Amino acid sequence: MKTLATLLFIIVSSVAGFAQTNEGISITATVENAHNNNGKVIFALHDKSTFMKGKGVMNATSTINDGVATVTFENVTPGTYAILVLHDENDNDRMDYAATGMPQEDYGMSNNIVAFGPPQFMDAKFEVTDKDQTFNIRF
Repeated sequence: MKTLATLLFIIVSSVAGFAQTNEGISITATVENAHNNNGKVIFALHDKSTFMKGKGVMNATSTINDGVATVTFENVTPGTYAILVLHDENDNDRMDYAATGMPQEDYGMSNNIVAFGPPQFMDAKFEVTDKDQTFNIRF
């Protein structure tokens, strides 16, 4: 009987332990200054290896209501990340550029760095540890 009780305790403890490790951190990102409600806002959560190389480690889109768009990335594992955001006004799933190479659509990044030239991971990075996080990103 003691063996059965011990075995049952181990099984329940193991299941509870696995359930806890599957839950990660939530990161909520909001843009509040879209110039219009056209198209959508694309949010990408990047680590250093994916930054400025297309899709992030997690990607999400949001409609825009009264200039505001919000997404939440769920179950994010601890690490170093950056968020890139694009107002895809014409809904073509990519950044559009003028003939001069300048972006034609608004974009932003975590930490709201205003830089001349392409965004840099070192400027936009933040640490994910053990707490949910919230970011307000400006275009």
